[in-house]
Amino acid sequence: MWLGGLVSNIGSWMETTALSFYVADTAKKVAWSGVVAAAGFIPTAILGPVGGALADRWPRRKILAATNTVSAIIATGVAALVATDHASPPVLAVLSLLAGCVGAIGFPAWQASLPGLVPPEELIAAVGLSSMQWNLGRVLGPVAAALAISSGGVTTALLINAGSFFAVVIVLIFVPLTQVIGVPRSIIQSIRDGLQYARETPAVRSMLGLMMCTVFITAPFIGFVSQMGTNIFHGTAKTTSILITAQGLGAVGAGATLGTLTNRFGLHRVMLAMMTLLIPSLIAYGSAPNVAVSAVCLAVVGFAYMGSLSSFTSVSQRLAPPERRGRAMMANNFVLGLFYPLGLLVQGLIADSKGLRWVTVGSGIALAAVLLAGRVGRPHHTRPISAALG
Repeated sequence: MWLGGLVSNIGSWMETTALSFYVADTAKKVAWSGVVAAAGFIPTAILGPVGGALADRWPRRKILAATNTVSAIIATGVAALVATDHASPPVLAVLSLLAGCVGAIGFPAWQASLPGLVPPEELIAAVGLSSMQWNLGRVLGPVAAALAISSGGVTTALLINAGSFFAVVIVLIFVPLTQVIGVPRSIIQSIRDGLQYARETPAVRSMLGLMMCTVFITAPFIGFVSQMGTNIFHGTAKTTSILITAQGLGAVGAGATLGTLTNRFGLHRVMLAMMTLLIPSLIAYGSAPNVAVSAVCLAVVGFAYMGSLSSFTSVSQRLAPPERRGRAMMANNFVLGLFYPLGLLVQGLIADSKGLRWVTVGSGIALAAVLLAGRVGRPHHTRPISAALG
């Protein structure tokens, strides 16, 4: 499963890099990059709860096989439009929205399958390993995209991505997925059950508040990396690849060390430390004078952000009962799917008015203000998390 996901993610990051460069090169406004990126995440907030409910009701193997096949078809359509010069930013946004709808249905099934592949005591390390797989794709994908673009153009990178989805489909033939099917309920009842679980579990409710702030304020930097390389440093597709790869290396480091850090310091402390590290790293990244310094700072940002996101996921997966795991994860996916695109849209508009550097530095300052206000106003907000995790 890890290897199949890696192949698929390399392809996905090839598409992300190729389209980011394509949009940044053809539509100079930062807001368009935000719109295209946001369109792929909005369905997570709307359809993510449905995907979480289905992950507990239907065989996850079939869900993953179907969604990856449909994703391959959509990716082929994107490549065809780019090849025929019909891929305007609005059209790409619509296709990104469709791909996001498919991903929102399939991703909870992937998340819910992970705990069944490892012993309970290795779950946090497995979450870190899963994050490392996703981010190895972020490291290798841009490099592969740069090679593909230089040799065959943007369309070549997009076609490779279309084929990469079948890596997961093939792997599913050989890997057994253990699953506890919950009591059959309607989709609406299942969604209510998941949201009720999040609301009535103090540790999860506390974690989700931290996740909302982190995703809305800091996550938009991901969607603007290509704009930073192209329009701030006036670089080429290679510059974008360097920055995205640097971010991915930092995130891989977080995935590789999360289990060790958690075993030594505890998940609660690691989560807060990762959030705190985002503050100086974002300020330094936004202030970087050149690509080299920017890449180093972005690697630290990638480390801190992925460490934070993986910690949030670990809290939910560690506390959720096996038969409710898909539904339990829907709150996390809802937060990511809603607050990331909202942050992209808001910060994209501000960046076009005030400048991308100003927005990036400001996001670090804003997170510092929120964490300080929470520390003063609600000093015991995170206590349920530490109590639940032991």
